[in-house]
Amino acid sequence: MSSRGVGLVVPVKGLDAAKSRLRGAADGGVGDPARHAELALALALDTLAAVLAAARVAAVVVVTSDETVGQELAGTRVRVVRDEPASGLNAALVHGTALLPRELPHGALQADLPALRPEELDSALGEALAHASGRAFCADARGDGTTLLLAAPGTPLNPRFGPGSAAAHTASGAVPLVGGLPGLRRDVDTEADLREACALGVGPRTAGLFVCR
Repeated sequence: MSSRGVGLVVPVKGLDAAKSRLRGAADGGVGDPARHAELALALALDTLAAVLAAARVAAVVVVTSDETVGQELAGTRVRVVRDEPASGLNAALVHGTALLPRELPHGALQADLPALRPEELDSALGEALAHASGRAFCADARGDGTTLLLAAPGTPLNPRFGPGSAAAHTASGAVPLVGGLPGLRRDVDTEADLREACALGVGPRTAGLFVCR
């Protein structure tokens, strides 16, 4: 792949429906919808803060139909576009990558990585760019999901996110990254995942809503 900067698409689901298995984590099990939405937003914003601080990231597109997410990102260098035609995660990623500069390697990053560090993302992108196969991905901490998928300029991203995505991406020809990358691999779906992310060190928005103990 090219060694130039990378364009990334980050999909953010509507906050009222996002991260249903985390409901109650921010308020001691009460499950207040507003509090839950705050936590889902915090996960996304901490992830994006790391993305924007990464030296290898040249362009960022966020695909979302949530107005709050768009408002929070106003004034940043993130381009926010609506999730249209709202036909699922992989379709949203294809929609977003079409808006990135064509000359750049392009990829997709999950929005629930509150322990991600800019230097860690740079390391992963550097490893991915070194592969000549055209596509590379980072599996999650469990080994069956995917947190990052990257493709060379002119190569379709061909996202296979969903259950068993690591195996699906491998079968499609993408090369798995081998680095440790703990923050990049630690996506958050459950409160147990969030506690593991806390042990790595989460960003300030998440830390302000969830007491790591």
